[in-house]
Amino acid sequence: MEWMLMPLKRYADFKGRARRKEYWMFTLGVVIVYVVMSILSSMFAPSFDPNTGAVSGGGMASILGIVMLVFWLGILVPSVAVAARRMHDVGKSGWFMLIPIYSLILACTDGEKGDNQYGPDPKGAASAGTFE
Repeated sequence: MEWMLMPLKRYADFKGRARRKEYWMFTLGVVIVYVVMSILSSMFAPSFDPNTGAVSGGGMASILGIVMLVFWLGILVPSVAVAARRMHDVGKSGWFMLIPIYSLILACTDGEKGDNQYGPDPKGAASAGTFE
């Protein structure tokens, strides 16, 4: 759980490096929350009765839709920040996250061993919460 929340603690920190574990656990957490909210939203979606032409329900789906939008806006900055730090870990500029397939390959690649121009090796940290 610590790894999923770490990018939120470093909300807009574009400096330094992020391990694969930090990046992918955060991504997993975001996907899980989004899928759960999508399922809940679809459960409360408005229904249409073709016999009467009436639409019923849908109020809760609208509220969940707004919650999903707020969630997405809230994780936008930390998602970009952790992606930039992930690119730094493999020795590339954060702008490489804009190249779709290549950034996925870099996100799956092991980081550079030891220090690089973006900071110390995050695997050398004593614990998950240690940052330089």
